Formats: sequence, structure tokens, C-alpha cells
Amino acid sequence: MPRDNFCLDVTPDCPVEATIYGYYPSLGANYFFCVLFGIAFLVQLVQGIKWKTWTFMIAMTLGCIGECIGYVGRIMLHKNPWDGNGFDIQICCLIISPAFIAAGIYLNLKHIVLEVGPSFSRIRPKYYTWIFILCDFLSLVLQGAGGGIAATATAGSSLQSTGNNLMMAGIVWQVFTLIIFYVLVSDYALRILKNRANLMPSATALMSTLRFELLIASLILAFLTVFTRCVFRIGEMAKGWANPIMRSQADFIALDSVMILIAVLCLTIFHPGYTFPEMQLHGKTSPVGEFSAAEKSMVHDEESPPSSLSRETPKH
Repeated sequence: MPRDNFCLDVTPDCPVEATIYGYYPSLGANYFFCVLFGIAFLVQLVQGIKWKTWTFMIAMTLGCIGECIGYVGRIMLHKNPWDGNGFDIQICCLIISPAFIAAGIYLNLKHIVLEVGPSFSRIRPKYYTWIFILCDFLSLVLQGAGGGIAATATAGSSLQSTGNNLMMAGIVWQVFTLIIFYVLVSDYALRILKNRANLMPSATALMSTLRFELLIASLILAFLTVFTRCVFRIGEMAKGWANPIMRSQADFIALDSVMILIAVLCLTIFHPGYTFPEMQLHGKTSPVGEFSAAEKSMVHDEESPPSSLSRETPKH
């Protein structure tokens, strides 16, 4: 919001058309998204505590609460489209929050590889988390810094241009990260399909279950929606502030709000705690990346022949 503008409220001299968005953000739509993301935050918090999926919980709760706060900012803009605080809140929160949702998608890949077959991955499973979370962190830093600078800079200044460029760089980097993620996942999936006969029986059994198919379907849909949102944001920011894309509320709702909501619902309804409880076991058996929980169990059974002495003595 231009800092050197004398407009503080909508008046004949300061019409809503002169604001960056050029419209009153829909009160009903923004309440709707605010409430749903708030509910998703609470559900993710409860699920994370119940299933002890701590890292996934942190990523998803931060993403959900960030989205919720962002829509509070847009509600403030509905009441007063010239509200600088509302503009700052929504531009910063809605720009960076999807990066946390993307992190939730990345975290699932490591655990899927551990269960299906680490030997078919080109990199050790634990590196999936490190590589993509670090890339996501860089995206967050660029977008957060850019959003903060652009929101507080004077309209038309070089500082505002710097903020815009940083936000663009962060979003482009996020899209690049998503593309690399897609390439690695596709490569792994093809290697698994070519070597189905060589998979562990436990992996074959897991892949044939409905819960695993639902997990994969939810992750694919979440990935596609987050990717669509990021591409939209690049187009929105590419032409600068107050461009026709940015001033279209319908485009924003359809290609940002709805896309991220679908991703959050996928990762909440089909939470890995329900659909992929094996995630809880990793790190409690062998070193991460060496064996899956199922493989470790099979190795242990083969090395320990059955014996009546091996049974635990009942505790009274």
C-alpha cells in the first residue's frame, strides 16, 4: 500500500478503484477461507499430537495458521480497502504460507521410500527431507523478506521494486523446487514399476492397500494444487502492482484460495497418521535410510529362530 498516499478511507477523492486490488475483498469468501483454515489448524494440531508426526504437524499448522491470518487481513481490507495494516498482513501471510504446505508434501516422500524400497532411490531417503526443506526455507526467506519490503516501501520506489523482485525470486524458486521434486518422484516411481518383482513382500502388500493408494492420490492432488497456485502467483506478480491479474478477485479465489484449501484438505483428511502409520516407526528401529520398519522386522525374525525361551515372561 503506497506509504506516501494521503488516502486512509474510501472517499470521492480516494475511490476503491485507486487501491492496488481495485475492489472490496468479498467478506463471505474471506470468512469462509479463514474459518476453514482455522479448523484445519486445530485438526492438524490434534492429529499431530495423536500420531506423533511432529515435523509434519509443525509444517502444516504453520501453513494453516498463516493462511487463516492472511484472510483476516483481507477481511480488514473489505472494511477499508485503504487499510495498510490489512494489506501488509494478507500479502505477507498468503505469500509465504503455501511454502509450509509444500513442506508437508515433501516430508511424506522420505517415509514412502523407506517402506517401498530405499535401494531403488537414487539418493538416501533422509536427504529428501534435508534437500527440500532447505530449498523451502530459502523460498520462505526470499518471499517473506520481499513481502515485508514491498509492503512497507514507498509506492514506485526502488525499494518497492526490490521487494517485488525478491518475492518473485522466492516464488520462482518454489516452483523450481516443486519441479525437481516431481522429477525425483517420477524417476523413483518408474524404477519401482520396473522392479516390482524384486520388491520386498511387505512393500508389495503395502502398495496394494487402499490406505496407501489414498495417500498417494492425496499427495498428487496436493502437489498439483500447490504448483498451480505458485504458477498463478508468478503471473500475478510478473506485471507489477495493480495489474489486471492482481485486480481480479475471481482469479485470486479460484487459483490461490481454492488451490491451497484443496491441498490442506488432502493432507488433513488423508493425514499420514491414518493412511500411513509406518511414518511413526521410522527412526525408532534402524538408522533412517537403511531399512524400512517392515524390512527390519523381517531381518530380526530371520536372525531369531522361534523358541519357547524367547517368549516374554508374563508380568504380574
